[in-house]
Amino acid sequence: MYGVSSHLTFAVAVAWMIVSLYDGLRPGRGPLQGTWAWIANLALVAQFPLLHSWLLAPSGRAALSRLAPKEFGRDLAPTTFAWLGSLQVLATFALWSPTGIVLHEAEGASLWFFRALFAASWLFLIKALSDAGLGLQTGSIGWTAVLKGERPRYGEMPTHGLFRACRQPVYLGFALTLWTGPVHTLDSLVLAVLWSLYCAIGPLHKERRYLRIYGQRFESYRSSVPYFLPRIRP
Repeated sequence: MYGVSSHLTFAVAVAWMIVSLYDGLRPGRGPLQGTWAWIANLALVAQFPLLHSWLLAPSGRAALSRLAPKEFGRDLAPTTFAWLGSLQVLATFALWSPTGIVLHEAEGASLWFFRALFAASWLFLIKALSDAGLGLQTGSIGWTAVLKGERPRYGEMPTHGLFRACRQPVYLGFALTLWTGPVHTLDSLVLAVLWSLYCAIGPLHKERRYLRIYGQRFESYRSSVPYFLPRIRP
């Protein structure tokens, strides 16, 4: 039930995110207006990168192990992390208070162009998540390990697939989904700018952790593969 609940939350959060980004965050159900709407919206924008980054720090990882039943808390930490991340994403888009300020709405041929671009960005993100390990990204390695009476297997440092073109394809794909929808509002612009900055800066914390874990192996990988923007080469 722990795993099923986590994955259901993940599915609902992703679905709401897709619908919201496609329509410029107008599907948000937040009731606030004016200044209070912006205060609440900016708080929603900030809570995801702040909590997400803290949970990856040693103190945050320790807290994760205390959020599940004691005897399984450490092994369920990947599932708990994915669950909390899904709740954060869902809260951002479901509780957003739309301002109604539309900057651009594609029509005709441009609508199909943006639809294709939006779909391509999501396919890129799905591929990046798959290359990074869907079991880790969705948290399934936690609850399935407990079910089997084993310890979670986190796998090796990803260097294949899209990780051959850049070191942070998951963050790049996430950023692309923020910009490619056919409707651009002031709301979606603010979210895209702030979360894209996090996507560009946040992984530096992750890379410091990788350097501690993998040492020279990661250093060699880092010296040959670009950080964020892919380098197209044979």
